[in-house]
Amino acid sequence: MISISIKNQQELVVPDFAALKAAATLVLEGEGVSSGKVTVALFDDATIHALNKRHLGHDEPTDVLCFAYSEPKARKVEADIAVGAGVAKAAADERGHDVQAELCLYVIHGCLHLRGYEDKTDAGAAEMRRKEGIYLKKLGLPAIAGDSPTTGSEAGATRPSEDSD
Repeated sequence: MISISIKNQQELVVPDFAALKAAATLVLEGEGVSSGKVTVALFDDATIHALNKRHLGHDEPTDVLCFAYSEPKARKVEADIAVGAGVAKAAADERGHDVQAELCLYVIHGCLHLRGYEDKTDAGAAEMRRKEGIYLKKLGLPAIAGDSPTTGSEAGATRPSEDSD
């Protein structure tokens, strides 16, 4: 069994908890995870900015940060996914689609990072966009993967030991 927890740590967007859980569960099960615990936390711009600066050295808000405590191909996953709700709202407003779809895209993106997918190369990014499109379609959501700031994102999965000071 995979336990998915959604924590809302911001006030800008009212999240659809069931949709976010469904997105995480679909991707993790679809990518071979059989058990584990993943917490998805939604943050405001200031908080996701601070996390991005601390863990990746990027001085700006971001869409998704992943903290994996298990190996990328492990059947049991333990991880935290931080989602920038303000970034999602801005992207959804700019592109003219629902913020809930954008949030689900970010959860899908984060879960794919947890499974070892990367988007730092053109080939890796193309594969992530393809997988995101598949999962968005399975969830009945619009095909927004190519329109998102996750394209070229550096929100890759990290392990706490890589980030410790």
